[in-house]
Amino acid sequence: MTTTQQADLISVITSDHRAVEEVFVELESGHGTPDHRRQLADHVITELVRHSVAEEQFMYPAARRYLDNGDQLADHEIQEHSEAEQVMKQLEEVPATEPRFEELLRQLMKDVRHHVEDEEKDLLPKLQRACSPEDLRDLGEKVMRAKRFAPTRPHPGAPDRPPANLILDAGAGLIDRMRDALSKNKD
Repeated sequence: MTTTQQADLISVITSDHRAVEEVFVELESGHGTPDHRRQLADHVITELVRHSVAEEQFMYPAARRYLDNGDQLADHEIQEHSEAEQVMKQLEEVPATEPRFEELLRQLMKDVRHHVEDEEKDLLPKLQRACSPEDLRDLGEKVMRAKRFAPTRPHPGAPDRPPANLILDAGAGLIDRMRDALSKNKD
């Protein structure tokens, strides 16, 4: 989804979910060299981290603001992010040639699919009913913008609520992008 499209929160989030699912399906096929599988895993981790950070910055605060049970829903989703981030951090550190790599990948896919199902069957429909179309467009634009500056690597100990996450995520994102650029130069 490009920034020139006028996308609302629901379409931005579900588009991200579909993109991650495509990579999961490719990983589940079992095809590719360990190097290729590592690249796919690193790509999906980057996308999941960016997505999670943007949700924590804008979607979950909107749930807290607009929904009667928003605090409970947001806390549940943030807890799931934290659990997935722990798995991603472990996955980053395991070579793709080790059996633990596949085990962690399966766990990550299971966790993320459960999280996606929760959001798409519960949280997103509730937000769609509670927010105006203008609010949803504004939130969608904020989420897309946040993803551009978000960290690209898991930081399980980082704050996940405003205002601390808004400040620290930008700094972590800058450092991660510098590390990513240096890694690409080594290859």
